[in-house]
Order: sequence, then C-alpha cells, then structure tokens
Amino acid sequence: MCNINVKIGESNYKYKKGVILENISKDLSSKYKGIITLGKIDNKLKDLSTELNKDCNLEFIDTTIADGMRVYTRTLSFIFIKACEELYPNCKVTIEHSLSNGLYCEVKIGKQNLNDEILDNIKAQVKSIIDRNENIEKIVTNKENAIKIFEERHDYIKAELLKYKEYDDVKIYKCGSYINHFYGHMLPSTGYVTVFDIKKWKSGVVILGPSKLDKTKAQEFIPQHKLSNIYKESELWSDLIGVGEVVSLNKAITENKYSEIIRIVEALHEKKISQIADIIKENNKRVILIAAPSSSGKTSFAHRLSIQLKVNNLHPVPISLDDYFVNREDTPLDEFGNYDFESIYAIDLELFNSDLEKLLKGEEIRLPKFNFKTGKREFSGKTLKIDKDQPIILEGIHALNPMLTKSIDEKDKFKIYISVLTQINLDNHNRIPTTDLRLIRRIVRDYNFRGYSAEKTILNWDSVRRGEDKNIFPYQEEADIMFNSACLYELAILKKYAKPLLEEIKDDNEAFIEANRVLKFLQYFVELDDELDIPPTSIIREFIGGSRIVD
Repeated sequence: MCNINVKIGESNYKYKKGVILENISKDLSSKYKGIITLGKIDNKLKDLSTELNKDCNLEFIDTTIADGMRVYTRTLSFIFIKACEELYPNCKVTIEHSLSNGLYCEVKIGKQNLNDEILDNIKAQVKSIIDRNENIEKIVTNKENAIKIFEERHDYIKAELLKYKEYDDVKIYKCGSYINHFYGHMLPSTGYVTVFDIKKWKSGVVILGPSKLDKTKAQEFIPQHKLSNIYKESELWSDLIGVGEVVSLNKAITENKYSEIIRIVEALHEKKISQIADIIKENNKRVILIAAPSSSGKTSFAHRLSIQLKVNNLHPVPISLDDYFVNREDTPLDEFGNYDFESIYAIDLELFNSDLEKLLKGEEIRLPKFNFKTGKREFSGKTLKIDKDQPIILEGIHALNPMLTKSIDEKDKFKIYISVLTQINLDNHNRIPTTDLRLIRRIVRDYNFRGYSAEKTILNWDSVRRGEDKNIFPYQEEADIMFNSACLYELAILKKYAKPLLEEIKDDNEAFIEANRVLKFLQYFVELDDELDIPPTSIIREFIGGSRIVD
C-alpha cells in the first residue's frame, strides 16, 4: 500500500493510504493542551473516523477550541442519555442549556425525584460505558428513513423535527442498541470521554467536560443561582406560550397561529421591564447599572426602562462611560502590546466615582467629553446637576464590576444583567446555544446598520467573546435582577436575513466553518416572513430594523 504525505503545522508525516484521523491523533495527542476531537482538512471539519487517501494539510481541533469542546460535550451528552435510558427505560432526559461551566440536564423517572442514589447509579453507568470504549457508529441516511427509525422508537418529537429539515441527508449515531440524532460531529467511541463530572443542581444535574486549563481535570462547577432562576422563568414563559421545541414554533407558523405568540412574548417583556421600574421606584435606587454581552438588546432595553421609569414619575439621566476614558497615552496595554480599551483601567475610575458622589449629593459637576479623534478628554463647559427623582443610568461592559462604582453605597445601586437565553431547543437532546443566537443577531444587525459582511462579523466574534469572558460573565451573578431579551419567535424571523448572508461565505473562506455550522441548525426552522405583529419597540427591531427607540 502506498504512502501519503500529511502536513500538520510545519511538520510533514508519512502514513499509509487509508489511515484514519483517529490513529494520527493518538500519535500527536501529547502535543495538544486539550483533548483532540476533530480534524480540519481543506477548511472543513472532519470527525476522527475520517479516512485519508491523498496528501493533505491537516489541523487538529482540541477541547481548548469551541468546535472541539462542542464535540466532546455532545458525545458526553450522548453517553449520559444512553446511561439514563439503560438504567431507567421509561425516563425522559432533556439537555436544557449551558450553566455553571457545563450543561444543565433534567431527568424525569416517572414520579421519582432525582436523588443522590439515582445520580450515583447514573454516574456509575456513564463510567461503565466509557470504560467499555464502545464504538459510536455514524449512519448517514435520508430523511424518510430517519423519520421511520425514530417513529419506530416512539421518539415522535425528533421524527417530527426531521420533517422540517431542509437537507435530505441525516446523520444518526448508534452505540450498541442506542440510537440518536445530533446535528454535529461525534467522537468515534465512548472511551474518549474519560474526563467528566456530574453535579446535582436544583431539580436536575450539570454535566461537565474537561477544563480548558487542564485536560486531565473536569471543569469546575460554579453555582449560578440567579442565572439558573432566569432560565427557569424563561422555561415557564415557554410553557405559558405553549412553545417548548422548534416543532411547536414551526407548526404555529405553518398553521398561521404565530401572531398571538408574538404578542404574548412582547407583553411579557413589557411586563418584566415595568416590574423592574417599580422595584427601582419602591427602593429609591439612585444609580442603575446595566451590563450585557454583545447583541443582547441592551440599547432597546435601556430606552424601554427609561419610559417605564417616567411612568413612575422618575426622570432618568444617562451618563456615557466612554466620556470617562483616560487619555489615550494612559490607556493600559493588552498582552499583544495594543491599547486595551475594554480594560476597566481604560476608565478614569477616580474622576468617575468623584463625579457620581457629587451628583448623588446634589452638587453640580462638569461633564467631560472624550474626543476619539485626538484621544483626549475635553471639557466644553457643559454641566450636570440632578434631583432625587433623577436616577442615573449607566450601561457598559463594566457596569456590574464592583470597581466601577466602588465609592457608591450599595443601597443606592440597582444592577441589571441582560442576556439572550434561548427558551426553545431543537428537541430534547439538541440545544440551541445562547451564544449562537447572539451571533445571528449580530450578523443581521452588522449587515443592516453597519455595512459589515457576515464574514467580518464571524471573524471578529472570538475577540468579542474573549472580552465578554473577561469583563462581563464573571460579574453576572452580581446583578440584582436578570432580564432575558430573547424573543421566542425570533430565529424564525432572523433566518430569512441571516441565511443568504451565511450562504455567501464560500468553503475556502476562513469564516466558512462557523457559517456552515450555524446554517445547519437554522435549517430546522420554518421562516416567518410576516413582521406586522412585531411592535416598533420590540428588542428584535434593534437587529432587523423598524425600531422607533434605537437611533
């Protein structure tokens, strides 16, 4: 058998024709910080069962990279579900959402509550499946056959979901007698998932994969009570509306029953914002701090909150943190030697806190204005003095960082965290990450209002995420209240905007892999063209256009 040349980084390797990626990965695993889960050839992701028959450039993807971690956690989820169903044949397992560095799952076993004994049994079964290193077989079939398979297994939600799938090919994964459908790659055998943990949390569990810092240890479980509560609230909203999975939304659209869904979603948002304004009024909060990751609808939320505060006879005053930037030459540098404008030390904390203290005491301050052309702070003579019925609204990435308002008494502050927490999943086992929803929002907004291509947005996304991981997410549990800005119906609306932009990205483009991944889950949604029921004050209008409150 002839040899082929495989170039990995700057090194060349010779392998026999027909070698599979799994074998090459084992030779090189010690060179990677994370656990290898994928290969990348010709700008396309390949699972480790892929056979090589010609010379190629190969790059391995491990669990320190988002795509690599997705494969690991997807395989861990697959094993977890298999373990539960083997122990408790009539149980229902739902992969709900990300939480506490892992995935939150619920396990329903008849009328039994999930207790420590059941959890210990599941953990032991998961470990047993992993220790047996069972093969995970990928079966590629068509929609008709896949639907038949899941109907025979009485998995009617999955069978119904596949009817909406745009492409005819369906990947089914089989391990022993267990079969499931996932819309992403899987590891070739259960023995790869040696690093994991399962923690009991609320009425369910959190399953944890390997740490990005040490691939031999599981991710640290960090309780997130407030985030968990807002997820639970969102789940109750979904139940109220009657849309728990994509199938329910698709049916509502195809049967022209979506108008009421839109109106209920918007009414729930307005009610929640009104309640927040009431809390601020009742507790005499003087400084309102709003933080949110990218594309969470922070601008729309802040405007709508201001209106509700005015209904309560308050007259909020916004202050821009940008105007408190230090002069450019005093801006801290990042690890690459570039100005780090996202650092909290890029803000003149001393002046900012001094001005806040004076305002709360009823004193007048001179308002600074940062000149982005000269990189200098200027004073134009504009002043500000507030009354007690004028709460100050501050929004920005550092709003929940205690350092930003360290000199202000906690009793005067009200901290709000906004995020986009997807309320529906594709089915019980295929979740829609909140990050993906935000990315789609940003792609649509950047194209509509900033003239950016989807390619540019995608290539900048990792940098955006790094800034969020550093400056926003560590402080989200500091919030007094959380607001979920997701609109239950929005992916059906966003699809028609995002899909053509993503399809423009060709397979030789650096952004192709991410664009293709997003397209793969959007294919399950029925497009909703009718936008008449979406009010001009809706958060989704910030992204698709037609907003009356966002400039």
